[in-house]
Amino acid sequence: MTARVVVTGLGALSPCGDDAPSTWASMVQGRSGIRLVRSFETEGWPVRIAGEVLDFDPVARLDRRTAKRADRVAQFALVTAAEAVAEAGLDWDKEDPTRVGVYVGSGVGGVRELLGGHEDFLREGYRGLTPFYLPKSLTNLPAGQVAMAHNAQGPSLCVSTACATGNHSIGEAWRAIRYGDADVVLAGGSESAVTPTALAGFMVMKALSRRNDAPEKACRPFDAERDGFVMGEGAGILVLESLAHARARGARILAELIGYALTNDAYHLTAPSPGGAGAQRCMRLALRSAGLAPDAVGYINAHGTSTPQNDLTETQAIRAVFGDHADRLMVSSTKSVTGHLLGAAGGIEAVATVRTLADGVIPPTATWEFRDPACDLDYVPRDARQAQVDVALSNAFGFGGTNATLVFRRFAG
Repeated sequence: MTARVVVTGLGALSPCGDDAPSTWASMVQGRSGIRLVRSFETEGWPVRIAGEVLDFDPVARLDRRTAKRADRVAQFALVTAAEAVAEAGLDWDKEDPTRVGVYVGSGVGGVRELLGGHEDFLREGYRGLTPFYLPKSLTNLPAGQVAMAHNAQGPSLCVSTACATGNHSIGEAWRAIRYGDADVVLAGGSESAVTPTALAGFMVMKALSRRNDAPEKACRPFDAERDGFVMGEGAGILVLESLAHARARGARILAELIGYALTNDAYHLTAPSPGGAGAQRCMRLALRSAGLAPDAVGYINAHGTSTPQNDLTETQAIRAVFGDHADRLMVSSTKSVTGHLLGAAGGIEAVATVRTLADGVIPPTATWEFRDPACDLDYVPRDARQAQVDVALSNAFGFGGTNATLVFRRFAG
């Protein structure tokens, strides 16, 4: 018999909030965290905007020794995991550490340390590198740092599947609990890739919005004038528990995670398959794993990146899966205010989806203005909507054709 899995804690760090409550408030109120880049010079660049986490002082939120030994991506994960654990009210003295897991992924890991260390090496040779160069660079170290911080000796996994990383991490954690490998798992994603080379790399692919004169309106999911995504950074981590474990310790339950699926388009390095065929299969399989018909779903937190092709194919996939019910669905993209957090996107959007169910509020696609005839769903434009839904999906699709869908249900006992 498989265990039911519930969410008892949320942690978030984003361009529009330094914790989960402030990030959620910004999503609901449509306050964008996208601005002109401040952390490095972009004068003369075609793209000069991003969603940066500003004024982040790791020493103020972590002990000095830990902060020194962690790249910014791991620092984000540590701070966000601590917030989620605090909300969940976990007492580690009462937990079996071998039954606590960490599934925290990243798309590119410690890229800041990797690039900075490379520059030091070119300038000074091997003497320019610190002993922490490789440990801070490795993609699995955010998960490792979080495990050490919480003495989590159970299953640990670093998923790195581009923009689907966060959803895959949460989904695989769900499986670990369902099949008895752990009682508690800290799961999500962290990313800090707003660097000159990463921004330039996406820029030369022509994947990014060039709306430098209006940063707060640059990320326009499903809008007729969308012209590309906006890079962002941050982290989103959930505390997942078996229902039996949560009840035994009297935890407050925020939502239940009831379904998950992953597929691959096997089509193109970066482009989605025509008609969103891989996304269609992913959503169908996720609903099947949850034992639900499509008309049970009330809301979808869309991948919704603001690129012309992604938003069109996701819309087509939703219509194919949900049929006539698609006209009754509410669909929104919280990337409209956070930007695209890459490997952390699924984590931060899972936080939003859980809050949607718990609070009865649908976050808007805040920057939507002009209808694209080919994108014809209810994207909850501009303003949040009071609406209690029982089931919500969260989609995440990544380069390499990788797809992941999570199914959450409002907890009713």
